Amino acid sequence: MSKDTDMDLEEVKLNTVDQEKQPMAGDCPSLSGEKNGSVKLKIPDEDVTFTGLSKEELMKVAGTPGWVRTRWVLLVLFWLGWVGMLAGAIVIIVQAPRCKPIPEMHWWNEGPLYQIPNLLAFSDGLKGLEGKLDQLNQLKVKGLVLGPLHVVQKDQPNTLDLTKIRADHGKVEELEAVLQKAKKKGISVVLDLTPNYEGSKPWFSAADNEMVEKVRDAAEHWIKLGVDGIKVSDLKIASRSNEWQTLRTVVQGNHTVGTTRALIGAVEGAQADEVAHLINTTGVDIILPSLLSSIDNGVARIKAVDVLYSQQSSVGWGLGASKLEPLSKTATSSDLQRLYQLLLFTLPGIPVFTYGDELGLQVNGSKWPNMIWEMDANQTESRMWFKSLSDLRGKERSLLHGDYYPLNSSATALAFLRVWDQSERYITAVNWGEKPAELKLTLPPTEGVTLPDTAEVKMSTDENLTAQSSVSLEKFTLGPEKAVILQFPFTG
Repeated sequence: MSKDTDMDLEEVKLNTVDQEKQPMAGDCPSLSGEKNGSVKLKIPDEDVTFTGLSKEELMKVAGTPGWVRTRWVLLVLFWLGWVGMLAGAIVIIVQAPRCKPIPEMHWWNEGPLYQIPNLLAFSDGLKGLEGKLDQLNQLKVKGLVLGPLHVVQKDQPNTLDLTKIRADHGKVEELEAVLQKAKKKGISVVLDLTPNYEGSKPWFSAADNEMVEKVRDAAEHWIKLGVDGIKVSDLKIASRSNEWQTLRTVVQGNHTVGTTRALIGAVEGAQADEVAHLINTTGVDIILPSLLSSIDNGVARIKAVDVLYSQQSSVGWGLGASKLEPLSKTATSSDLQRLYQLLLFTLPGIPVFTYGDELGLQVNGSKWPNMIWEMDANQTESRMWFKSLSDLRGKERSLLHGDYYPLNSSATALAFLRVWDQSERYITAVNWGEKPAELKLTLPPTEGVTLPDTAEVKMSTDENLTAQSSVSLEKFTLGPEKAVILQFPFTG
């Protein structure tokens, strides 16, 4: 080949290379300013994702002897664990202490009864009472005993009208408004139908059949209006009438679903045995004896409670309540008033108070004192003490319906234990004497109940026994006119 031919071939190769270096955009100049022939290629990263084994692959693996054994081991372990937990639960249930069944309770067993003998002095009549229900509800009051409100002149039976409200006390429509609002707040309302309430003899004379029959007819009238019970005084006289059983039937019979009405009887001068007999023979739901007012010895008071303990759901405890007298008439100092409030709230039975007892309202001669609604510091503190006791009783089963065990008693002091099943236990100790009392609390051998060495102060009026402090039950001193509630837990 000649030299010229070789040069032509080289030129062709160079032209071919130059064409390859031309930009792909044809005649357009390079926008990036790069030289011709510089081509950058970007290869995207490939994400490798594991999609797991296919069904066929899984079936092949699952069928191998190793996996078959593993599945059986896991299945056996699961069932062994399940059976073990079931067996453990059964053992716990079998070995756990049996809960004691709650006794039947009515509304009057759930909180204090609050008597308002004079509505004019309390709230300027029925209309004012409706506006005071909120404050009574704060005290956990469960029952109001109103009046007597009916028309009668002292010792004049011909003026008696048990179905008519005294004009100065209000109207029937106002009573209906009270009943409706009280029901919404869980407060039951009882009317006192003692015929001759302003006279010395509640039934004018020995209660004859005609007078009890009038009370029966009036009870039917007011129950149809919506009242939750009837109260009468001098139960011993009234219950001798041949019409007594018909009165019971009107009040206690034909209850609508969810309602229970109470027949209340007050009795003066009866000893504990006689009170128990009256409960059994008269069939009253609540009896208001005068035991705490007529007995001022601690030993005698303990014995009276011992007699009535088994009937605690029907016994109303008050200091002067059976006579419609305020607590302050007997408990003349604020310390004694708080002492008796503590005692009434913790005794096995129903605490019964007269209006103003929560404030220590003082009697003004024979005239009913006006209720105080704008309280000073001392009255506010007294009300808070009363409310705290009511709150405590309402939530503690030992105090609501617990068993009762006397611990210590003397002429001026007493102590007792309240116990319910596995609930917190409470000890009440009071000393209404003028000197300090040294208490040694001992409990006779009792199945399932023992006293610990120490207990904690829950509530106290003694400045030397402060709340949450520990007290030795072997011996401790309670100041004059002082009271204390001690608590200790159930230990299985």
